[in-house]
Amino acid sequence: MNTQIKQIAERLRGLRDALELTTAQAAEKCGIPESDYALYESGTSDIPMSFICEVAQTFGVETTALISGNDPHSLAYSVTRRGTGASVERTKCYKYQSLAQGFRNAKAEPFEVTVEPCHDPIHLNTHSGQEFNLILDGTMQLQIAGNDITLYEGDSIYFDATKPHGMKALNGKNVKFLAVII
Repeated sequence: MNTQIKQIAERLRGLRDALELTTAQAAEKCGIPESDYALYESGTSDIPMSFICEVAQTFGVETTALISGNDPHSLAYSVTRRGTGASVERTKCYKYQSLAQGFRNAKAEPFEVTVEPCHDPIHLNTHSGQEFNLILDGTMQLQIAGNDITLYEGDSIYFDATKPHGMKALNGKNVKFLAVII
């Protein structure tokens, strides 16, 4: 597994230790099986961005702190210049760049997401809240709640993130989109 995932796993473990929780207690608070929580803390498996956001919300920490190890400080505004957001490459196919990393107590988590073409089947996940996606470049297949939807540059979708969803790049080209998790 890549170095970034291992570092996030260490921060998850450190947060749980600081809160004096067992893996079972932390998993219960996050609404996932203990085996999944332990796997994420091990650093040997992909950690879904939705899970990182869920942990941050559940335990009252900043998502950016879990991703990068840095706490945001701004209360008035935060500018993220092109290519400078804290980034996480979860797997070879998915790269997330945080766009609100400097803003403390953000009510939404905006990310620029790049998905590379991959022959693997779409991996479905769920998380609390809602999500908005706007396709910036490329064509994406989105599976949500048993439906297959093709989104093209300029298209957007707003959906209930508790429904199983996942995406993949189409036409052998990267897709880049704005994802806002609320």
